[in-house]
This record gives sequence, C-alpha cells and structure tokens, in this order.
Amino acid sequence: MAKQIKSKERVAEHGEVFTSEREVNAMLDLVKHETERIESRFLEPACGNGNFLAEILRRKLDVVKQKYKKSKPEYEKYSVLAVSSIYGVDLLDDNVKECQERLFNIWFKEYKAVCKDEFMPDCEEAVRFILGQNILCGNALTMLRVDTEGNDTEEPIIFAQWDLMTGDLMKRRDYRLDELMRGHTNEPDLFMYMNGWEYDEETHAWIPAPIREFEPMNYWEVQNAINL
Repeated sequence: MAKQIKSKERVAEHGEVFTSEREVNAMLDLVKHETERIESRFLEPACGNGNFLAEILRRKLDVVKQKYKKSKPEYEKYSVLAVSSIYGVDLLDDNVKECQERLFNIWFKEYKAVCKDEFMPDCEEAVRFILGQNILCGNALTMLRVDTEGNDTEEPIIFAQWDLMTGDLMKRRDYRLDELMRGHTNEPDLFMYMNGWEYDEETHAWIPAPIREFEPMNYWEVQNAINL
C-alpha cells in the first residue's frame, strides 16, 4: 500500500497527507459515470503526486481500450484526449513533477500494450507537453502560480482546454482559473457582458473568452501549435 505521508516535516509545514487507494476509489465511485466519460474534465486542486488523477486516468483508458482497441489510430487519439481532460494543481514542485511522470507512465504503458510497435514518438512528446500544461505548481486558494521556493507569484494559474475537432485535429484554448471560477454564479455582472462571456448549459456556468487561442493541429503535434 502506498504511503500516505512523505515525511513528518512536510505534514507539519504543508499539511501534506495523501488519500489512500480505498478512499480514492470510494469517492470516485460516487461520480463513476463521469470517470468513464473520456472527455469529462477533472481538476484536483491539491493533487499531490496524483492519487486521484492516476485512478481517473486508468478508468478513462479502460474505456478507451474497450471502445477502440481494434483501431490503433482511434485508440491513440482518444487516449490522448483522456490525458488532456485531467488537470491538477499542487503547492510543491516535486509533487507536480512526480504527478506528471506518473500519469505519463500510466498512459505510455497502456499505449504500448495496445499499439505495440506502431506507436509514434511525436505522440509521446505531445502527451508530455499536455501534462506540462495541465499539471501545474500553484496555489489553488489564491489561484496564482508558485515559484520554486514555494511562494505565490503574480502570475495567474492558466489552464489549456483541449478539444477534438474534425478528424485528427485538436484545438487548444487557454483560460485563467480565477475567471473560470468566477463564472460559477447565477447572475453575470457587467464585466462578463462587456467581455463576451457566454453561458454554458452543460456546466451551468458562464464561460469567459480564452486569453489566447492556438491554431488547430493534429493531436500528435499540439506541442507545435501557433498562437493565433
């Protein structure tokens, strides 16, 4: 069984205690349907080294395999989409790096098992890039990035949204986390109207305009997308 603490010092300084596997699965079973929707997005605001996110990814990849294992190109595409739907924030840089690597290894193990010798190095690079944009070192309370010494910066947490389009194209749009959270209100304010926010029926939230958009690219080339 995985340890729930790394050290007593980290518990004292940061209150860091990892959720056990049993509790992780019990909590995710409460939203089981969503964990099995490939495109359903999850954000863990205190992700640690990824206990929740790792299990979510495993569940999503199981669904991808069930649906697309007979078509390696389709399996590859939807496995990348599964990775792109998972987001995390943590105060500690070592946790962030460990989480990124852990999620990559889960994806890569399944990818190689299904695609065998037909896997693409570009796809590996794309998944690493996506995880680098989705799992960030930051403070989910202030919604600001955190520097290498663990202090808040002036830079807001910005997440990339990845959407599959026609064929193999994937579109990236970047949003500020504080604006996304601001959108969860019953009534929009003047700022929202003036800046073109739109109401999303699926999430029941006001969606801000992206702070930047990127040229659609093949999903295995998103690391090369050009800012529009």
